[in-house]
Amino acid sequence: MNVMMILPVLGQGALKTGFYSSSCPKGESIVRSTVEAHVNKDATLPAALLRLHFHDCFVQGCDGSVLIDSASSERKAPPNLGLRGFEVIDDAKSQLESACPGVVSCADILALAARDAVDLSGGPSWGVPTGRRDGRTSLSSEASNLPSPLDSVAVQRQKFAAKGLDDHDLVTLVGAHTIGQTHCIFFRYRLYNYTTAGNADPSINQAFLAQLQSLCPKDGDGSKSVPLDKDSPFKFDVSFFKNVRNGNGILESDQRLWGDPSTRRIVDNYAGNIRGLIGFRFDFEFPKAMIKMSSIEVKTGLQGEIRKICSKVN
Repeated sequence: MNVMMILPVLGQGALKTGFYSSSCPKGESIVRSTVEAHVNKDATLPAALLRLHFHDCFVQGCDGSVLIDSASSERKAPPNLGLRGFEVIDDAKSQLESACPGVVSCADILALAARDAVDLSGGPSWGVPTGRRDGRTSLSSEASNLPSPLDSVAVQRQKFAAKGLDDHDLVTLVGAHTIGQTHCIFFRYRLYNYTTAGNADPSINQAFLAQLQSLCPKDGDGSKSVPLDKDSPFKFDVSFFKNVRNGNGILESDQRLWGDPSTRRIVDNYAGNIRGLIGFRFDFEFPKAMIKMSSIEVKTGLQGEIRKICSKVN
């Protein structure tokens, strides 16, 4: 385990590492053991838990609102219909309620589970500032501005900037695509009908294009899963950035990071040519970006509540 102690960044309100050290001393270890137990049964869960945390933070801040399950909640919004891993959070919450009732928020469980997911995938670990409280509002209509695989760099930049995140944060956080999968339906248009002439996206490496077309036939099953990192889909490393550099990005939004001078420089930096040194740099920058992102519009102190059940308000 590669542990990094990173000081909390400015603007986090009352968040601090070790927030539960007195009120629920075994809280973080309970989350960790729960995540590990589930990941041992399903190797695709780390990516799902990371995505769950991202999608929570980009709508109303990191307040666990994505976990609320109601007819009009964020979970029902089209960008969130593929979210997974809710059962891991529910399991951890159930155990925490037995150990220290009404203490650990669902929003904090999400942040801790995301960290543990990265660590269990061979990536870095870090001290997670905690103390978030859970939101009481969750509306599907507010999830419309989530980042999309169709977004240009300009649109991605605008969506991240709206949350206080810069180009460096954008590229670093998208690096989470070093683990995980997507479905043919989200990128197949790049393979067959990118232009009105029916050509493929010219930014795709030609050899890789043939591989993708065999994985996702023109009239095939759009729900078929394809790894976002063709080389090491379950290992948290810099392979994703090397793929983007070489024209092997799966999602258009990922590959476009190579076409913009500002984001290209950061991708190239992480991809690098010196093994180990470059990987360490990403290992160092990713925790910093995660701490910054997981502090977006947090509720602390007397705001919000501590939900007893993560899928519904008290």
